[in-house]
Amino acid sequence: MKQIKTLLIAAIFIFGASQTTSAQAKTAHVDVSEIMAKMPAMLDAQKQLEKLSGTYDTDYKKMVEEYQAKLKKYEAESATVSDVINGDRSKEVQDMQKRIVDFRDNAQKELQQKESDIVNPLMGKVRASIQKVAKAKGFQYVLDGSTLLLADGPNLTADVKKDLGF
Repeated sequence: MKQIKTLLIAAIFIFGASQTTSAQAKTAHVDVSEIMAKMPAMLDAQKQLEKLSGTYDTDYKKMVEEYQAKLKKYEAESATVSDVINGDRSKEVQDMQKRIVDFRDNAQKELQQKESDIVNPLMGKVRASIQKVAKAKGFQYVLDGSTLLLADGPNLTADVKKDLGF
């Protein structure tokens, strides 16, 4: 009876050890930043953002040039006009400065929001593709290759690009 108990305990340990060995998770890596950088939809999005940014830059430069021209004019005329007019002009210049700063801040916020609106759905597609490819290949964990220090496991980047159609 004691031998059966010992054999049973030994069998449980052997079975448990084999289960632990077979339960090791399969891990792969993928470079999400490379995929995003080469994704055709992302390239189109970058062009849209550059165009919008260029429009904002042009408008901003016009506002600054107008401000500088008025400032120069008002400084040149300041000695020949009354203090009341100089006070009004000073207020006008301060208002222009505020509008320029507000425009710049709003343009930055709008660009960031537009980028987020464009990039988030694309990132969702990439994540879904990574999950699909990893599941098809039997991987439980996929690490982003842009932050890895050592990557000996399989690289799924090419497979994900193929799944996304580029």
